[in-house]
Amino acid sequence: MTHDSALLAGAVLILLAVAIVLFVAFRPRYTDIHVDRRRPRAESNSSMISKLSGVTVAAVERSVGHKSSGPFGRDALGGAGVKLRPSEFIVLMFVASFILGLAGYVLQGWLLAVLFAAMGPVGAKVLVSVRTGRRRAAFEGQLSDMLMSLSGSLRAGHSIAHSMRTASVEMPAPMGEELARIVNEERVGRPVSASMAEVGQRLHCEDFQWLSQAIEINREVGGDLAGVLDHVAETVRERAQIKGQVRALAAEGKFSAYILIALPFFVAIFINLVNPGYMSVLTTTALGWVLITASVVMMSIGSFWISRMVKIEF
Repeated sequence: MTHDSALLAGAVLILLAVAIVLFVAFRPRYTDIHVDRRRPRAESNSSMISKLSGVTVAAVERSVGHKSSGPFGRDALGGAGVKLRPSEFIVLMFVASFILGLAGYVLQGWLLAVLFAAMGPVGAKVLVSVRTGRRRAAFEGQLSDMLMSLSGSLRAGHSIAHSMRTASVEMPAPMGEELARIVNEERVGRPVSASMAEVGQRLHCEDFQWLSQAIEINREVGGDLAGVLDHVAETVRERAQIKGQVRALAAEGKFSAYILIALPFFVAIFINLVNPGYMSVLTTTALGWVLITASVVMMSIGSFWISRMVKIEF
């Protein structure tokens, strides 16, 4: 195969992969109806790309199953606010890895292809982690306003279920989404406190777990729940203020850690693109592979040490 034929084949594969990504990402979904109960689409409206993507997603669905755990499970994607099934997300991740690996092979060779292909799973994990952190921070920032809304509604004579239903309509995402889930579970008979405890555990929000415990205690012993919510809201505001101060003090250390970790990789990629022969010594000799392994181990240890230093739990 000539060089021009290889480039043409690579371009065709990239276009096919992009088409599959677009179809999986933007095709209509019916999340409220079980897969087995959905009406199959007409054969005349289906294309080769839709059939291929459907078979791929179905195969991954059978392998993954209905597990909620894992780095790309339902709990992780739900906490990040991703509206895709785990099988669809995994297919998108592998397609992105294939495209990046093919681009790296066309640009440089197998070494850059492997590095670019590894960016798919790593980038997906980073994306889920970043979206989870942002969604968790937004949820904690809206907690005080939600408590005030509940307190006011309770003082007006409404029940806790009706107060949450009202707050789910008034509050923006992600608080509105989680409250709507709690309201839907309460309609089918699940206690409000149990649903709230599950939400707090999934989003790692201790304040919301305390709120569920306060509601459960009030349900058992009685009392002024609106006053309890006012005290909880005051505690949440004070904790949020302290957390903001801690994040501001640790921001410089985190930014320095990001630069120190990413700088060697970007320098290696740049040198490999500018002068491939300069970096080929590391991949063609045994000593080079030993040095690569030692550098990866040392960077892993350093990254873990820095992450422990800048991560403050209270």
